[in-house]
Amino acid sequence: MDLDPDLAALRSLGGFFVLRTLPSPPPPPAAAGGGPHRLPTLAEAYEGVACDGRRDALTLRVATVGARLRTAEPRVAASLAQQGLAARLWSAALGCAVLYGRLPGLDPRLLRWDALAAAPDDLWLTGTRALPGAAANAAAVAAAVLDAHLEPLGAVLRARYGVATGLLWGNAGSALAATARELGRWARVQDRTDVAERARALTDELFTHPLLRATGARTGTGFRRRSCCLYYRVPGGGLCGDCCLTRLPRPSPRAASG
Repeated sequence: MDLDPDLAALRSLGGFFVLRTLPSPPPPPAAAGGGPHRLPTLAEAYEGVACDGRRDALTLRVATVGARLRTAEPRVAASLAQQGLAARLWSAALGCAVLYGRLPGLDPRLLRWDALAAAPDDLWLTGTRALPGAAANAAAVAAAVLDAHLEPLGAVLRARYGVATGLLWGNAGSALAATARELGRWARVQDRTDVAERARALTDELFTHPLLRATGARTGTGFRRRSCCLYYRVPGGGLCGDCCLTRLPRPSPRAASG
């Protein structure tokens, strides 16, 4: 199935899978969450290029997530911001791979990002050009998501916010497992056994990747990660369903005393 210019097949999968395309103009700032009129690329975000005259898009995103979750810990906000972007990237890549059998070019220089907007209004793809070669496989998906995005993104977050490497790859594994479950759920509802089988095969192979194989334990579609995303540190937060923790950690005496 050829890629259509608007990637319309992704729309039925839900908001996290939708990938809007240019040259349709990006929405004005107010419609896209108040972001800058010229949406920066993800490449610019990873490189620290300022997008609002003062801050780069990644700094803006972490601050936005922190404010929405009411956490004063930048490390927590950085972890959750990364997990959200990882979920968007996995969803777009896997959705295209299983529905079209092809991947569009998802280079960071082609993806524009509104750091103030929630999914699906955050990402815009410049053009829809299928990657050359055979149908999309796990190696192509890994190159598009892990190599092109999550590695440079993780490097910035480790250097800037001190987020642990294992935590970030745990977030990536968790986001991949959640994406696969959602694809499987959609396939069952739509009676698309072909989609379910392809999604399962791609996910199984992706979890053999050196960066993902140690991120958690899988049982069927279930996933138990070996790290914690730190959501429990958000005011009112708790443990995620795939967390390695079985109970909330006790606050340290220093933290409890304020």
